[in-house]
Amino acid sequence: QVQLVESGGGLVQPGGSLRLSCAASGSIFSIRGMGWYRQAPGNQREWVASIASGGGRRDYKDSVNGRFTIYRDDAKNTLYLQMNSLEPGDTAVYYCKYRTYSGADYWGQGTQVTVSS
Repeated sequence: QVQLVESGGGLVQPGGSLRLSCAASGSIFSIRGMGWYRQAPGNQREWVASIASGGGRRDYKDSVNGRFTIYRDDAKNTLYLQMNSLEPGDTAVYYCKYRTYSGADYWGQGTQVTVSS
């Protein structure tokens, strides 16, 4: 069992920045990788960024590449998404996901990000 708690969402003006956090607890010893997803109203949930458990590879959705950074702090068992130069199109509920080597996916509850002037 893995519990993920997200925080850091909010309302920000275009061009602003936010840092999302995903704090993990429970059985987190066999994590294959971690990622961030988002879902805007009327849209399907989409992948945004991912990082391997070893930290050797990070990948980004094309539309956020260069603006977003995914990273983790193993000492704090926390996954982060630094979002810069935010655009209205980034408005969505953002979810973190941990994937285990056994094939199980664990999701956070989601945190709302709204980019509006």
